Amino acid sequence: MAPTHRSFARRAFLTGSTALTGAALLGGTAHAAGHDPAPSAWPRRFPLPDGFQPEGIAIGTAPYAYFGSLANGDIHRAALATGRGSVVARGLGAGHPSVGMRLDRRGRLFVSGGDSGEIRTVDIRTGETEVVYDVGGTFVNDVILTPGAAWFTESFQPVLYRLALDRHGRPRAVETLPLSGDWEQGPDFTANGIERTPDGKALLLVNAFANGGGLMRVDPRTGTARAVDLGPARLPNGDGLLLCGRTLYAVQQSQNAIDVFRLNAAGTRGTVVTRITDPRFRIPTTVAAWGDRLYLPNARFDVEQPMPDTEYDAVAVDRV
Repeated sequence: MAPTHRSFARRAFLTGSTALTGAALLGGTAHAAGHDPAPSAWPRRFPLPDGFQPEGIAIGTAPYAYFGSLANGDIHRAALATGRGSVVARGLGAGHPSVGMRLDRRGRLFVSGGDSGEIRTVDIRTGETEVVYDVGGTFVNDVILTPGAAWFTESFQPVLYRLALDRHGRPRAVETLPLSGDWEQGPDFTANGIERTPDGKALLLVNAFANGGGLMRVDPRTGTARAVDLGPARLPNGDGLLLCGRTLYAVQQSQNAIDVFRLNAAGTRGTVVTRITDPRFRIPTTVAAWGDRLYLPNARFDVEQPMPDTEYDAVAVDRV
């Protein structure tokens, strides 16, 4: 567990408002980075630093994966072609974890700060932390980038955080959007991964509590949530989300699985396509894509007390 036991223990076990303005359109659908299949010689498993405690992953327009540390917030970069890497940005230390992450085209990494209650941006070219926002959150969990904003989930309160971006992608003010409608806030860990709908008009959030765990479609203007019809499928351990076209990948961490859904354009309904499992999974948490592969860090939340020599790794599986 990370030094802040309360929130991470709960995550492992699950294995002030401002009205928003502007257009509701959140942009087009997400696509996997890279245009060609990953070469077969690229490793499908590679080590991360001992004791690192990875959770989030981000891949941009180049074949490098960035991993965030729960232990001290460090950012580790690994080359997908070799698996070799190093820490490229130092975190703020114990009590300032790096949880969910997204990378923009300018080399700016948007980082959820977990139970530090922080939102941070990091310049991966220099390794410098650019800005730190203390939003007063209980657990700032995951993030998605849309034109004009970065959206962050909050796991213990029924709200989203919206970090406004200028036309150059630079962060501005943070607003808090209360969630309403079908949203049910559980007594414990509730909101987790976040994505956009295929038509780009709304947000998709994992709700690990409502109806045994599932997806909510949230209007970014009002915060009104509506349950997504996934048929009999449930996401009680739903963590990171990744949308590629209309295919949604949902990591079910403690089940050591990725559930795959085909969504309609509005993101109001989804059909189960398949479940991806792999014997190399050791409680993966988040997922990013390059070419025809999905990459996931193994968080190993089943290790009760991680030590400096606890081994961690990342694995790749084929996209559907």
